[in-house]
Amino acid sequence: MSILIKPIITEKLSAEGELFNRYGFYVDPKANKIQIKEAVESTYGVTVDKVRTQIYAAERKTRYTKTGIQHGKTNLLKKAIVQVAEGEVIDIYSNL
Repeated sequence: MSILIKPIITEKLSAEGELFNRYGFYVDPKANKIQIKEAVESTYGVTVDKVRTQIYAAERKTRYTKTGIQHGKTNLLKKAIVQVAEGEVIDIYSNL
């Protein structure tokens, strides 16, 4: 089971990466901060100072169609914002 699913590439996180050495990742919802820290350090070879996590609950939707009521939901997401030590950089674009 992989803890890091994929990096988050947005304008806001790109700016934070340049200014504050913070990078975002989608992670396994069952992973804790210690496991996330170890996974980032082993994958990218950097030292992690701080890990912050955000859990986005599954969004439930109901549609009324000709065939009846359709129920559905999106997947549960967990994001991790990782702050790297001063002077170290994670090159996310090299693995794309």
